Amino acid sequence: MVPPTRAVLFDVDFTLIHPGPMFQGEGYRDFCARHGLGTCNPDAFEAAVASASLLLDESDDHAYDPALFIRYIRHLLQRMGASGPGLDACAEEIYSEWAGCHHFSLYEDVLPTLRALRGRGLLIGLISNTHRSLETFASHFELDQLVSASISSLEHGYNKPHPSIFRTALRLLAVTPGEAVMVGDSYRHDIEGARAVGMRGILLRRSALPLGPGELGAGASRADVPVIATLGEVVTLV
Repeated sequence: MVPPTRAVLFDVDFTLIHPGPMFQGEGYRDFCARHGLGTCNPDAFEAAVASASLLLDESDDHAYDPALFIRYIRHLLQRMGASGPGLDACAEEIYSEWAGCHHFSLYEDVLPTLRALRGRGLLIGLISNTHRSLETFASHFELDQLVSASISSLEHGYNKPHPSIFRTALRLLAVTPGEAVMVGDSYRHDIEGARAVGMRGILLRRSALPLGPGELGAGASRADVPVIATLGEVVTLV
C-alpha cells in the first residue's frame, strides 16, 4: 500500500520562477557588449542553451562546482557568437547575477498551487541546483509561510540528481521517501534523482512541444511519472 502523501517538494528555476529579459537573448547580447565581446546574436540563444545544457551532466559525482556553471555560460555565449579576452569575466558576471531574485518572476500558477497544498495540510519543500539563497528566494516572493524546508546544491555540496540532496530535504521535512513527491521540469535532475531514493515524481512540461523519445528515461512511463502542463495539476495528483 502506498503511504499517504505528506510533503511535496519543488524544483525552483523554470518550475516556480522564470528569468526576465536580462537572461534572454537580448540580455546576453547586452552582457557581451559591456565586456567588448563582439557580435552576439540573440536569435542564436535557444540553440545555444540546448547545446550548453549538455555540459551540466558532465560531472560524474554531481558535486556542486561553480566552474561548471561558468563553463556552461561561456559555451552559451560562444555559441551566440561572442569572443574575446573578456569572455570569462562576462560569464562570471552572468553567474553572479543569476542569484538575484529581482531578475525573476513567479509563474502565475505557483501561489494558488502552494496555497492549495498547504491548505490540505501538506508540507512544501524546495530543492534547487543553485547558488541562490533559498531563504532569500522565499522571502522575496513572499513564500515564507508556505515553505517548510529548502536546500540548495551550493549549501548542500551536491547537485540533483545526487541522492544525498533529496535525503537531506526529506530529513528536514521529517518525512519518508514514500510520503513525498518531487515536482520539477527536468526528468534527469528532478524526477530520476527523486525516484532513485524512493520518492514519486511529477514532471512539469510547460512547453507545448511533445515529449521526445526517451525523455521520461529508460523504463519509465506516464503511469509511473505523470506529465503535467501547469503546476495546478499537482493538487489533483497528490
